[in-house]
Amino acid sequence: MDFFDRLEQRIREQDSVVCVGLDPDLDRLPDDVLEKDLPRWAFNRRIIDATHEHAACYKPNAAFYEDADGWRSLQETIAYAHGKNVPVLLDAKRADIGNTARQYAKALDDADALTVNPYLGQDSLQPFLSRSDAGVFVLCRTSNPGGKDFQNLELAGFDEYLYEHVARRASEWNESENVGLVVGATTPDELEHVRELVPELPFLVPGVGAQGGDAEAAAVHCTNDAGVGLVNSTRGIIFAGEDADDWAGAAGQAARRLKERLNEYR
Repeated sequence: MDFFDRLEQRIREQDSVVCVGLDPDLDRLPDDVLEKDLPRWAFNRRIIDATHEHAACYKPNAAFYEDADGWRSLQETIAYAHGKNVPVLLDAKRADIGNTARQYAKALDDADALTVNPYLGQDSLQPFLSRSDAGVFVLCRTSNPGGKDFQNLELAGFDEYLYEHVARRASEWNESENVGLVVGATTPDELEHVRELVPELPFLVPGVGAQGGDAEAAAVHCTNDAGVGLVNSTRGIIFAGEDADDWAGAAGQAARRLKERLNEYR
C-alpha cells in the first residue's frame, strides 16, 4: 500500500484526521526525560504512548533533530510510531537540484511522507515525486503571517495568485497519486478556495492550536474526495501539560479533545 492508502485506512480505523507534531524543544522538555540518554526520544515515546489512539499521523519537524543525538532520536521515534501502526510525515520542507535533491529524498527510506518547497520548480521535486509509495506535501498557502508576502502575489499573465498557481501545478504533478498540499487553517477563506481548485488532493492543514487557526474550516476542507487529509497540532498537544506532573496524560487528553472537536465538523 502507498502512503495515502495507508493513511486512509488509519483515518478510518481511528476515526481521526489528527496529525500530532513531534517537535521536542529541549528548552521545554520535562525534567524526568532530560536525564535520559536521548531526551527527545524519551519525550516522544511518552507522547506516542499517550496519543497514538487518537492520531492519524505523526509529524516530526527536522529542525528539532539536526544533530547526532537528534537523528538517532528521530530514527527511534519513526520506528516506534510504525510499531503503533501510525505513519510518519517528516516536516523538512526540502527541495534542491540534481544530486542534492536525490540525497534529500533518502529521508523517505525511513519516513512515509515529506513536506517539500516548490520554489525551485518541478525538476527539484522529481526525486520525491518519483517515490510513488511515499507522500509528498507541497507548500501552498502556509499558516504563518508572512506567508502572504509571496504566496499572495498576483502572477502576470495567469490571472491568479502564486498559491493558486502552486495548487494547480501540484495537481499536474500528481501522476503517481502521491501529492498533497500544505494549506494553513489561519487563512480559512483561502483554505476553502484551494479545496475548490483541487478537490482530489489531500491537505496537511497546520495552524490549529497554538496559532489559533480555524478548526471548523480545517476539518471540513482538509480531506479530499476519498476522505484523506490531516489537521496538525503540535504545541497545543505535546506541551498541553507542560507544567503538570502527568504531562504525557495531558497530551493524550489534548489529542482526544482535538479529534472530537474536528469530528463535530467532518
